[in-house]
Order: sequence, then structure tokens, then C-alpha cells
Amino acid sequence: MRAAGLDHAILSDSAGTHDYHIGEPPDRRAQEAARRRGYDLEDFRARRVTAKDFAAFDLLLAMDEHNLRMLRRLCPPEHTAKLRLLLEFGTQSHIREVPDPYYGGVQGFETVLDLIEDAAQGLLRHIQSELLR
Repeated sequence: MRAAGLDHAILSDSAGTHDYHIGEPPDRRAQEAARRRGYDLEDFRARRVTAKDFAAFDLLLAMDEHNLRMLRRLCPPEHTAKLRLLLEFGTQSHIREVPDPYYGGVQGFETVLDLIEDAAQGLLRHIQSELLR
């Protein structure tokens, strides 16, 4: 967002569909992988998606089908068009879901970051062409 000059126009946030780990920081391995790429996750804390999120955001992106189904259950009908899978915006069309790296090794976190960075570029193009007109 910053590199595209859009940090003033785009608000992003992260929330889960379950109440696991509320108030806790991201996994240490995720923080380390992110730090190696220049991302600082130190101040991030887990929170659960709220009813207000559906009205406040133009898009709500799920990492996988399970979480997308959970969002659909929680989402008011007037906001369902905002729900998508993050990797819909990626160039690796054969991969639809971000894998959960939690039970794997460090490489899993690197793979997840690769997928997210790729999808983020596509998402940025989408925002520029569809949402910021």
C-alpha cells in the first residue's frame, strides 16, 4: 500500500473466525519469517471478527474454505458479496487456499508468505481498478 501511495486510502486489519488465541501475538515462527521480509508483526494481537467488520470493510478475505464458510455464517446478508478467498487475487490459480503452516517447519511460513505476497499484488490491482475509481 505504501509503495503504491495508497496507505492513506486503504485500511486493512486481521481477525479470526474462532476465539483461539485472542489477545496473543502471532506465532514466533510467523513473526521471524515476516521480519526477514521486512514486516513487523510485533504489535499484532489476535482478535475475532465482529459484526461491525462486515459493514466497516469493503472486502473480507478468508485464507481457506473453512474460514470462508464461517464468515458466511456470521455475515449479514447485505454484505455477503464482500466475502472472498485471498488467493482468488493470486497468480497461482491452482492453489485456492493458504495452507496452515502451524504444524510444519519454518519453510511452511515462507511458503505462506510467498502466497500472501503474490495475492496481495493482485488484490492491490483489484482495489486500484475496482474500489478506488
